[in-house]
Amino acid sequence: MPLLSTRSQLLLGLALAVLMAVTRGQHFATLNLPSASWAVFFLAGVWLRPRWVFPALFAEATLLDFSMVAVGTVGDWCTSPAYWVLVPAYGALWLGGRLYARGHREHWSSLVRLALSVLVAALVCHLLSSGGFYFLSGRYPEPTLAGFLPRIGYYYPRFLANLALYVGVAAVLYTGLRAWNGLGLQRESEV
Repeated sequence: MPLLSTRSQLLLGLALAVLMAVTRGQHFATLNLPSASWAVFFLAGVWLRPRWVFPALFAEATLLDFSMVAVGTVGDWCTSPAYWVLVPAYGALWLGGRLYARGHREHWSSLVRLALSVLVAALVCHLLSSGGFYFLSGRYPEPTLAGFLPRIGYYYPRFLANLALYVGVAAVLYTGLRAWNGLGLQRESEV
């Protein structure tokens, strides 16, 4: 990926933080968008260089979750010791974005690499987050692998679809901006 300026990274980081805030949970009753949290972590890995971005985004997600529980917007079903498995789960998304960015080329063939990166990062994230909750939350009296496996087929497609939606929109916007900038450079050289 081309390195973004510090200003561009700051603006993009703020945009990702706002996107997570307005789509995570039910604290903004007027918006009913699917959660962008997984995409935010993946895209932050792709575009934002500072390592402190990951803990900052995780702190934001945690603050949003626990504040919604505190004000009663959502129940406390998901708040258990298993909540902290989200650190490596979201880390898998962030790392998946980082690995994709290292191999990115300004060519259509990068879309295949992007799709594979999204699929693998999402699967690892899902196995950690859903598996951690199933096995460590205490919400299921006798968790078994046989009981967990059907949950993958039920929940993973929905989370993958949300992630793919937001990453797809980001890829289209990125491609459009690169084309726009390319046209601008071409026009300048013609003058």
